Amino acid sequence: MLIYGLKNCDTCRKAIKALPDAQLVDVRQDGVPAEVLARALARFGAALVNTRSTTWRGLDDAERASDPLELLVAHPALMKRPLIAAGEDLFLGWNDTTQAEVKAAQ
Repeated sequence: MLIYGLKNCDTCRKAIKALPDAQLVDVRQDGVPAEVLARALARFGAALVNTRSTTWRGLDDAERASDPLELLVAHPALMKRPLIAAGEDLFLGWNDTTQAEVKAAQ
């Protein structure tokens, strides 16, 4: 199981603590594989882009209007976190519902 997120993100830390066998992939350092990012965008659509982030607020209107996949490749911190890959399943965020779904998928 892989958790795509940021090592300093509180939500990612909660997910790592709850899933001790999972491995964290820091998206700023390592990025997200293009195939995983494309699958996540197809599954979650616009919800994959965190429009409440500081990075988003720093973008101009032209950048915000660009293709979400290109935007996430250029600015990996824009991705809503964590993105959890468990086999072929993908989960986004870390709330009670996601926790139950991830644990059921283990």
